[in-house]
Amino acid sequence: MSLHQITTPESPHVAIIGGGIAGSTAAIHLAEQGIKVTLLEQGPGLVNGPPICHLHAGGNLYREISLQQCISLLEQSIETVRLYPHAVNIRPTVIVTPVQDRGSAQALLPRLEAIQSAYKNLVAQDPKNAVLGEPDSYYKLYQREELEQLAQCEQPIKPETVDDWMIPFAKQAQLDQIKYPVVAVQEFGLSLFRLSASVTLSLKDHPNCTVLTGCCLKAADKRDTGWTLNYQNAYGKDRQLEVDYLINASGYKTGVIDDMTGQPQQRLVEFKSAYITHWPDSTMSWPEVIFHGERGTPRGMAQLTPYADGYFQLHGMTQNITLFKDGLVASQSISSHPALPDRLEQKIISGWPRDVMEQRTERAIQHMSQYLPAFISAEVGGKPLFGAQQIPGKDASLRAADVSFTDNNYARIEIVKASSAYQAAKKIEHQLMEVTGWISSRSSDAVTTSVEEMHPRLASLDRGRVERTARDLAQQRNYPEALAKLT
Repeated sequence: MSLHQITTPESPHVAIIGGGIAGSTAAIHLAEQGIKVTLLEQGPGLVNGPPICHLHAGGNLYREISLQQCISLLEQSIETVRLYPHAVNIRPTVIVTPVQDRGSAQALLPRLEAIQSAYKNLVAQDPKNAVLGEPDSYYKLYQREELEQLAQCEQPIKPETVDDWMIPFAKQAQLDQIKYPVVAVQEFGLSLFRLSASVTLSLKDHPNCTVLTGCCLKAADKRDTGWTLNYQNAYGKDRQLEVDYLINASGYKTGVIDDMTGQPQQRLVEFKSAYITHWPDSTMSWPEVIFHGERGTPRGMAQLTPYADGYFQLHGMTQNITLFKDGLVASQSISSHPALPDRLEQKIISGWPRDVMEQRTERAIQHMSQYLPAFISAEVGGKPLFGAQQIPGKDASLRAADVSFTDNNYARIEIVKASSAYQAAKKIEHQLMEVTGWISSRSSDAVTTSVEEMHPRLASLDRGRVERTARDLAQQRNYPEALAKLT
């Protein structure tokens, strides 16, 4: 690729448009390497977007994706845990194939073996990569007889083994309605609010990063040595900024910035929602549970994500729950921005009518109770977590994606999963070094430099402070504090 060479002898000045997990991670990584960063976010805070809840350390939620995507998600997830250790909810994920599903419970087994082998290799390369537990314990299989035995056990107050975590599932699931084996795999949870707290605290008063919230980009013009940006600040004042390099990390509005800057790109956008429920009858510590099903049908995948204090986040991959009619849209030749129907766009801008929120949450509860009958006693626990997920290109099944570049000192981060954000940030750093000739004193090229050493601000965060900040953020955003608590 022919790239314009910037001649500034000092650190390049980089502007990042968008303060979601993609833009915030890029800001942290580049600022920690000594690069001057200005982060512009339209909303009032950072990482306030789609319903992040799961660390896809192997991609086992998705039967349709390739093995290579699964291994990429594994590698990216390990780095994400090392980068954001306080955002992780440590508990296994249980993968279940219902008897009504056309798939085989055996189908995942070859893939699990390959992912486990890849995990072993990563730990052999660096013991610090063992963040998902011992590689030999990456997954465990359960037959019906084993689950029936576990159903007779009392769960310890603090579960320690995979068997301990399986007890509530064994007690509540309809064991005669599922295929065997059932898989327990070390795919952990992610707290959206502790992610937000981690980046907020790390970027607060950072000497190399200026965070401008409440800002709206109005124009971006290419110049010989970079970009001139015109934006409106939080006080309604017009401001101008000149930078050497521009990063588009605008989430589902990435296409809007592509149009503004004249950098066309084909993409998809899908509107999705997850639902917050409270199950007061539940007193046990649950794993995450995935009941596989055919997407878009009444038996679409059901996902139970546990939090503290009896709160659960639900996905139901049906048109009446998580998916929406005309919710998957593609960009057209006239614009890089896929246009969602007005009724969905209004949900993003203005929120949900209460009756629609309650109706869809009740449907999610009923959907889950097909598999866990006692869950029918759960209640609406709060407003939905929702957003529009971008997918670069034309393949709606793509899950492992990160960043693309043009020859105009421009990068666009297009992640489908939060765990891909750090991979995108590292690639941008390498691109900046190629374009500018600038070299970081903590370059990620250095074999001896660990993820933790490269990001001392994140590594030094106090777990308690992160949780307290996360709980404050949950309250400010009108969600239950339980979604921010360590579990």
